[in-house]
Amino acid sequence: MSLSKQAKVLTKRQVESLSRDLRGKRNGLRNETIFLLSAKSGLRAKEIAELKWIHVLNSDNTIDDYIRLPDSASKGNGGREIPVHHSIRANLFEMLKQRVCDETFEPSTEHVIRTERSPRTSAQVIVNLFQTIYREYGLNGCSSHSGRRTFITEVSRKIS
Repeated sequence: MSLSKQAKVLTKRQVESLSRDLRGKRNGLRNETIFLLSAKSGLRAKEIAELKWIHVLNSDNTIDDYIRLPDSASKGNGGREIPVHHSIRANLFEMLKQRVCDETFEPSTEHVIRTERSPRTSAQVIVNLFQTIYREYGLNGCSSHSGRRTFITEVSRKIS
């Protein structure tokens, strides 16, 4: 793949601005969480769509320090543990508070990201959401992979 076809990397300022702005819109908590899972944890659209509560909760149903992605939720045999960024932790905590109020809540089977009409979403819906967000903010060359590239770039800068 040539460099011109790679998804653009977001600046720290763009990440902060998008995160803040998304929160104030319709489905703000959910959409901000989707964005942060990409930009602050490096998750792919498929991984965000497949993320279940059991992957982010401890045995006592509190938010874990790690997202524990199984092979089934990731690409190929790429199951892994990802540290939970403090901003994602806060959002997950809020989302969990909303879900626990429902007596039918089952963390072992329920997906973290839901839609208004369905108890889960698809990777394509996540991709479409990112397209809409980036188009609305005039961020040309950005895609659902931009958050992942941003995360990887930030991590590599910190390492070196």
